[in-house]
Amino acid sequence: MDLRQLSALLAVADHGTFSAAARALHTVQSNVSTHVARLERELGVVLVDRSNSAITEEGRVVVERARRIRGELEALTSDIASMHDEVSGSARIGVIGTTARWLVPLLVDRLSKDHPQVRLVVVDATTSMLLPQLGRGEIDLAVVNLPTDDPDVIEEPLFDEDRVVVAPEDHPLAAHETLTLPEVADHELLLAAVGTVFRAELDAAAAAAGVTLRPKAEVDGLRLVASLAFQGFGAAVVPASAAPDWLLAVGRWRRIPISGMAPRSVGLVRRRRGLPSAAARAVHRVVRETIRTDSSTQVGIHPTLADAEGRP
Repeated sequence: MDLRQLSALLAVADHGTFSAAARALHTVQSNVSTHVARLERELGVVLVDRSNSAITEEGRVVVERARRIRGELEALTSDIASMHDEVSGSARIGVIGTTARWLVPLLVDRLSKDHPQVRLVVVDATTSMLLPQLGRGEIDLAVVNLPTDDPDVIEEPLFDEDRVVVAPEDHPLAAHETLTLPEVADHELLLAAVGTVFRAELDAAAAAAGVTLRPKAEVDGLRLVASLAFQGFGAAVVPASAAPDWLLAVGRWRRIPISGMAPRSVGLVRRRRGLPSAAARAVHRVVRETIRTDSSTQVGIHPTLADAEGRP
């Protein structure tokens, strides 16, 4: 078993066919087929179904391990380089969409100044999509909703954020300075889809208040929910990060806090097993620094991260 064989299998898994894998690896299809076939002979199993290039059940096990091996090799290269020169290499971070709207521009700017040799790859997705990618080694870190209840990750709180109503200026809710859930429940709302963590928490809070929220529409994606409210399609309940101040200049809408609701918690997670690369550790530090210095400028966001000694 060698790295060329594992790389060939990963390329087939990532690109869907042997020919696409060959193009990605800048080689010919016969080389990819040969490497995969040799790996199959050594393991005594079929890893790729030749009829449709689909990865078999055994192949998925090998692919998952191969991703971790590749990640460790990239981390090794990054670590050794950082001992002699500036930190370099690739770091892959996943970020939930609402947080990404304000955090990623700040992160890119700070990283380009502090660690210009680090190549940042950002994956914008939901918590439920990012955690499996983290487990498979496809990303190094992730900014997600907490708690995750995942025993294979280490959680680090970053901030809590208020839950707010975003309402067009001509909507009845826009006349309020603050709102309660019973007041919000008097109106049809743009809501996150049933089955999402945010919606489940919102429905639980409404039930505790003795009311039921009425959806005007249910949308899978909090940024889209907020965008519909910005454009005047109705009032929405979203986390504060979905409605940053700079967007007030591009629409006729208001942001109204909801009193008596527990905030949403957001944090940084990484795998328990394996040492992050120097590049990933640099991104980790920059995320913390960005939250510590810049989150106070975001209305409704309250830092919760601890210092190196664990103090808040």
